Amino acid sequence: MPLSTAQVASAATPSPQSKGTRVSAWSPSMTTGGPSFTDRTIRMVVHSSVAGSGARITLSNRYSTTPLEVGAVDVAVRASGGEARRGTTRNITFGGSRHVTITAGEEAVSDAVPIPVSAGENLLVSLYVPGTTGMSTWHSDAFDTTYIASGNHTGDDGAAAFGTITTSWYYLAGLDVVSPTARGTVVAFGDSITDGYRSSTGTYRRWPDFLGRRLGAGPGPQRLSVVDAGIGGNRVLTDVPNLRQGVSALKRFGHDALGRPGVKDVILFEGINDIGNDAGPDGGPLTAQDLIDGYRTLIGEAHAAHVRVIGATLMPDQGNGYYTPAAEAIRQGVNQWIRTSGAFDGVIDFDRTMRDPANPAALNPAYDSGDHLHPGDAGMKALADAVDLRLLRT
Repeated sequence: MPLSTAQVASAATPSPQSKGTRVSAWSPSMTTGGPSFTDRTIRMVVHSSVAGSGARITLSNRYSTTPLEVGAVDVAVRASGGEARRGTTRNITFGGSRHVTITAGEEAVSDAVPIPVSAGENLLVSLYVPGTTGMSTWHSDAFDTTYIASGNHTGDDGAAAFGTITTSWYYLAGLDVVSPTARGTVVAFGDSITDGYRSSTGTYRRWPDFLGRRLGAGPGPQRLSVVDAGIGGNRVLTDVPNLRQGVSALKRFGHDALGRPGVKDVILFEGINDIGNDAGPDGGPLTAQDLIDGYRTLIGEAHAAHVRVIGATLMPDQGNGYYTPAAEAIRQGVNQWIRTSGAFDGVIDFDRTMRDPANPAALNPAYDSGDHLHPGDAGMKALADAVDLRLLRT
């Protein structure tokens, strides 16, 4: 019988013996339009931002149109590449069963798994789909390596059978843990800059990764986890015609940000794709007020859920195809509102941090990946370093 999200989540409630706070340790945002699989094992890397125990995973069929049959799932500590550290593999169950069928549009949260997780540790989650899946729910731009094998190779420590590699995640939408020290989750919500476009693959140099390491390296125990809810190309107000770039922030914010276990703070850093595409509501041209109204809606949703929202100013992009004098005027107007309106619970001035001192309409060359829109690794670190940790609710 297919399991709904509520049924599986109920079955996965942590035992009373669990001590600590359940927080989200890793949680990419998902979209539609992924490839179909038949009789395949998909082995994906999960990079945890926080230490904990009682790990659970979330499998998502949210953006698919047919039920997803999952024959087996396991988790192991990664040794290197697609190889698991011998002796660490643990079976994952859903309501006590290794097999689960997830209804189209639904998600399934696993039972807690007795595997300790360290901050910054890489796990391997292997998912076997015995039938033909149809169009998959996925995260296209993982900037990490996924390993695919024909047949059921869950339980294999080695990677010899995994002859295909990609750089996307499929169906795997979350890892949460019970942390003995963290009291909540920070969700970095945005577009390709948050997703990590132009950062080095497999090195965890997206700005949310750097922020997670900052929180772990500070004095005292780590008080917050960090998860990345960025989607390349995503917009605040409108859906993107390219399906893999996701539904609008207005549609996905409640699930992708406010639905994360333990969420306390959201850093909202999105809007440059609305501006660059002149994508106003109802197909019309964009105004600064349109984007401001969208931000106010998201802030209202967060506050109704007792979650704080920290607004980040939009970075300069002169030299990129997005730049026009009219678009720059909108960006400046939106940034002025973010800084001065008082609507957000705090402000991070990414614009001031990242702009060229000699030309404030352009990125600092030291941080520019080369396309004049996305930061490289040094720029990603600068973004994370610009976050005043006192803004985050610990």
